[in-house]
Amino acid sequence: MKIVCVPDSFKGSVTAAEAAAAMARGARQIFSDAEVTELPFADGGEGTLDALLALWNQQARSVETVDTIGRPRTARWGLSPDGRTAVIEAAEGNGLPAVSDVPLQPRRADTYGVGLILAEALASGAQEILLCLGGSASTDGGTGILTALGAEFLDRHGAPVPPGGEGLSRIASVNTENLHPLARSVRWRLAVDVDNPLTGPRGAAAVFGPQKGADDHDVAALDAGLAHLARVLAEHVGADPQHYREAEGFGAAGGIPVTVMSLLGPEAGGQAEILPGSRMVAEAVGLQQALADADVVLTGEGRLDTQSLGGKVVHAVQQYAPESAAVVVIAGAVQLSPAQCRQAGLTAALSIAPGAANLLQLQEQAAQLIEDTTAHVCALLSQR
Repeated sequence: MKIVCVPDSFKGSVTAAEAAAAMARGARQIFSDAEVTELPFADGGEGTLDALLALWNQQARSVETVDTIGRPRTARWGLSPDGRTAVIEAAEGNGLPAVSDVPLQPRRADTYGVGLILAEALASGAQEILLCLGGSASTDGGTGILTALGAEFLDRHGAPVPPGGEGLSRIASVNTENLHPLARSVRWRLAVDVDNPLTGPRGAAAVFGPQKGADDHDVAALDAGLAHLARVLAEHVGADPQHYREAEGFGAAGGIPVTVMSLLGPEAGGQAEILPGSRMVAEAVGLQQALADADVVLTGEGRLDTQSLGGKVVHAVQQYAPESAAVVVIAGAVQLSPAQCRQAGLTAALSIAPGAANLLQLQEQAAQLIEDTTAHVCALLSQR
């Protein structure tokens, strides 16, 4: 019997590594002689850094940076054992949780702090940057990142524009003469868990702006600013501005991909690509190989719903699992019907809630509840 435990983190409760360990303990209660593998997973957003560090058996590194409104903070990032790959969660420098203590500033918030983390990663000698996008409080099109790496976004008088989304509509030119010397020599991989374009009704401002504090006027201004940025960047590198506005995923994290891809990607002589975060992590952890001959695949997350089937962890795990394997989801809450689970290729999905309980109780007992639920699952599977 080969059992592979491949969960995401349960937000606010346990990390992916802690969830995998709990699943493994539960599985061994029933299948004491089984080969049980723990493989913490993530979809490229929150938790990706911890998942990869756990896999690599590495400790997080720290760097002094600023949050999305310019206040000092210490950020975490990671480096693979061979020093070739650096992993950065953008939210360490522009995340919503770091500014939850003050009123949100949707037009002022920027990604400069993310750029400072990236500069540290470049200085480490890493040859590949895995930039995980998600959980952002900014909508600056990634201009803050490139500013921190030496680029200049100038108005028609040749002066730097204000930081954040409020300065986007004033950009007249881009100067990359002082760009970090290593910025275009490394391979950039941008992990996204959304396919939204940069602008329009499904764009970065319209869809994600409100959760960052933007009202209708802010959304309109930010959307127009991002469209203007796309035009300036396209002119700078000789690209099609419509592609920048409409490309899938360019609306992630307030539009970070549009500036990184245009100024550090192939059109600028660099190496950059945007890809689904779950696929990126799957490649990094060797998911296909790990699941190749599994008999039972256990995965999970805090909430299993329709979004889980659109490129998130559960979907990725199901895609890579052998057809003969039982694929079971263990989640804090299950909001899919049995029919929906079967249609998605899942054997079953179970909630860890033992009965009536509030969210705080479930969070406090999450590890033990995951272990217990896994043991119940494996007891049923042992009768097959």
